[in-house]
Amino acid sequence: MRADRLLSMMFILQSRGKMTAKDLAEKLEVSLRTVYRDVDALGIAGVPVYAEKGPHGGIALLEEFRTSLTGLTPGETRALFMLRIPDPLTQLGVAGELNSALLKLSAALPASRREDEEHTRNRFHLDAAWWSKGNEPVPFLQQVHEAVWHDQLLFIHYRTFFGTEFELVIQPLALVAKASVWYLVYMHNDHTRVIRVSDILHAVMQPEKFARPRSFDLQKFWKSYCEEIASRPPLMADVKVSTELFPILPRYFGNQVRKQLSAAVKDEHGWCRLSLPFDDFFTARERILAFGNAIEVISPLPLRESVADFARHTAALYPQL
Repeated sequence: MRADRLLSMMFILQSRGKMTAKDLAEKLEVSLRTVYRDVDALGIAGVPVYAEKGPHGGIALLEEFRTSLTGLTPGETRALFMLRIPDPLTQLGVAGELNSALLKLSAALPASRREDEEHTRNRFHLDAAWWSKGNEPVPFLQQVHEAVWHDQLLFIHYRTFFGTEFELVIQPLALVAKASVWYLVYMHNDHTRVIRVSDILHAVMQPEKFARPRSFDLQKFWKSYCEEIASRPPLMADVKVSTELFPILPRYFGNQVRKQLSAAVKDEHGWCRLSLPFDDFFTARERILAFGNAIEVISPLPLRESVADFARHTAALYPQL
């Protein structure tokens, strides 16, 4: 909308000072002609904006025209400029609103504080994503978000841990993004549960509303849930490994595996049985597949079958090799 663009232009000029029409056009993702039209519109609206020609010219606001966000300490200002738009908020569709809010805050700061922005942004960057993980596909995040926001029942068709699929009508209480992974906190049959949004295969918001439990506190619930997950015993996999893996296994599994290797009895092919700990089923499958044919899963059976299924599908891609 044009009104939003005019406000954005005004706040950009407040926070950055004089800018060329070309730079403004790139920032606002519009044409040069649109920039000049918007400058005229701001002037008609009473905003003291002016344009200077020449090699050192540009578009700017009168220095007197700005608001001041007073009371912020240097440390608070640095913390403000460390903020970035997290990937989960981009997925949620609110990155534009947050970026606009940060721009307004930046524009409202006194000039002495705004000078810290580039200094800070070039020295600190917060990245919540894991090294080995891209963003999970969450095609139904918007529907889930709407249901959570409006306290409306939600029909979901989702996939469980071992691939079983279910259909439920749930009470969606909250969305949580942890390490760039979205989780849905919901109630069903008076029990509060958590699932990954990426496991939802289909979602439809229902017309009926539900009454949120007054005692539900998201921060306390999530803290308790994380503590419960952390206290769960790891997934133990009974495996056979070849000697070529012996030197690198302690790097991944620590002293527990080092002790097993020192006491391991090799068979006639130089393989030995070990018990390896993993955080969860999917981490176990990913790590074991990465070890290739130097490791064989004995149990649990679902993990053995899943690894074998992935290996068969991979081999089928190369039938002529």
